Amino acid sequence: MRTTIDAVGRVVIPKSVREAAGLKPGGALRVEYRDGKVEIEPIGKRVKWVRKGSFIVARAPRGTPPVTNEQVRRMIEEAREERMRQLFET
Repeated sequence: MRTTIDAVGRVVIPKSVREAAGLKPGGALRVEYRDGKVEIEPIGKRVKWVRKGSFIVARAPRGTPPVTNEQVRRMIEEAREERMRQLFET
């Protein structure tokens, strides 16, 4: 995808890229120049760890969108696949 830099150094990130990356107006970004490339990375808000009874759970920052069932299933499947790769790499 192609974009330009304006006279004061601003870059427009195309809507499809912003949506795919979960970028929102006012969101913090880390910009670095590394190995000949400019890298732009969203800076996530920190998760707060709290005790609920005998459990310690993660509490998402205010304004964090809810996680869908499909996202949870995908994360579980990716974790399983990673464990299987690690088991059978030896």
